[in-house]
Amino acid sequence: MMREVRKVGIVGGGVIGAGWAARFALNGIDVSIYDPDPEIERKAREVLENARVANTRLFGQALPTEGSVTIAASVAEAVRDADFIQESLPEREDLKQTLLAEMDAAMPDHAVIGSSTSGLLPTRLQAKMRRPDRLVVGHPFNPVYLLPLVEVCGGEQTSQATIDIASAIYERIGMKVLHVRKEIDGFIADRLLEAVWREALWLIDDGIATASEIDDAIRFGAGMRWSFMGTFLTYRLAGGEAGMRHFLHQFGPSMEWPWTKLVGPKLTDELVETIARQSDEQAGDVDLRTYERLRDNCLVDLTHALERNDFASGAIAKAHRARLSGQPVADGKPDSEGRMRTIATPVQPEWIDYNEHLTESAYLKLFGDATDVVLGRIGAGLDYVARGHSFYTVETHIRHLGQARLGEPIEVRSRVLGADSKRLHLFHEMFSLKQDTLIATAEHMLLHVDAKSERSVPAPQKIQVAAMGLMALQAHLGLPEGQGRHIKMPG
Repeated sequence: MMREVRKVGIVGGGVIGAGWAARFALNGIDVSIYDPDPEIERKAREVLENARVANTRLFGQALPTEGSVTIAASVAEAVRDADFIQESLPEREDLKQTLLAEMDAAMPDHAVIGSSTSGLLPTRLQAKMRRPDRLVVGHPFNPVYLLPLVEVCGGEQTSQATIDIASAIYERIGMKVLHVRKEIDGFIADRLLEAVWREALWLIDDGIATASEIDDAIRFGAGMRWSFMGTFLTYRLAGGEAGMRHFLHQFGPSMEWPWTKLVGPKLTDELVETIARQSDEQAGDVDLRTYERLRDNCLVDLTHALERNDFASGAIAKAHRARLSGQPVADGKPDSEGRMRTIATPVQPEWIDYNEHLTESAYLKLFGDATDVVLGRIGAGLDYVARGHSFYTVETHIRHLGQARLGEPIEVRSRVLGADSKRLHLFHEMFSLKQDTLIATAEHMLLHVDAKSERSVPAPQKIQVAAMGLMALQAHLGLPEGQGRHIKMPG
């Protein structure tokens, strides 16, 4: 069993290293960073602040207590009591080899090292290590604290245990692990990006397009699809009902034409100056941190949109929020006192209003979902509805007693206050587990109906017995506070 990760050592605190530090810290893990840059503390603090804002927008109250971030005076100090080390040094093989050996010598016996290298082979990086089996590549993407992808690749001497440990740690902090099964320069994602980059350089060098126009070609077109479907699934849909085979037969021949130049142009001083000038013109007078915040806001909004479809990176974020909240299972079974836990969920992005609280319609939805769980318990679930009968809600009263925010774990506990041949009287209580307080109640009266005629009819004896059984099981609890209330002015 993998031991709990309490502390992570970060060696190299640039854009990637600081991003790693923020992701680990915001997932409740203490971090120690070493970087010789005298400005490392300021830079790491600024990155962490941006990451904190973005992750709060993404996960809200589901985030755990933040881990500490300290600046170490040496490599040894950063790693000596770390459970996991993330190396994010410049892409120089000799430098990485030397410092990886230094980390290996100073780290605890159980620790594992993940290298953020974007293309160097792990077998070569292991060359000077005393325990080469403890190194794996963990290649992330910027901003590390928001983008979930991490490519994991072992070298010739990397143990399977190390790969498993690193993968589990990355998943624990909300990442999507992509296992690279064979060592290859650039791994998978960067090789694809390199092909686009080389062609983009040719388009600029040949005077066909500017940096801004090339970015527009991606962000207004294929890039939007790539964010949730990638390349192959996109092209599969382009093949229509016949799928990928039809697409390849239709467009395959044209793709053999020599459209692209896979070997990039020489980066002459003139081309470097042209690209830099166009990039400056594209950025205008917007500074780095402002662009980073804009990028983060767009990524959070896109992730929220994908969450609503439970798809791609949205599904990763949704699962991570549930994991962070530690939400218990809501199965509708009565507890020892007879209360039924009918809803257990962190507050989702689509339930939040302009005040960043759970919106009124979401309260009604959640209480309605809780009612459905109760109906399922008495035998009036979806199968029963499909057979032509149902319970219709004829009266509802909701009291708002508190607030719930994004990511905050909430649960609904339900009771049957009354039941007869046609009616069902329910009372729901919504609790914030983070605040340990009651934040809303809902009282419903339901009427059993023949759905086709939409007329009230007696429920089957089996359902009546089940409803009355729950009522009897909960009778000792007495009437809940707020039951029978109605809206009126005081006085």
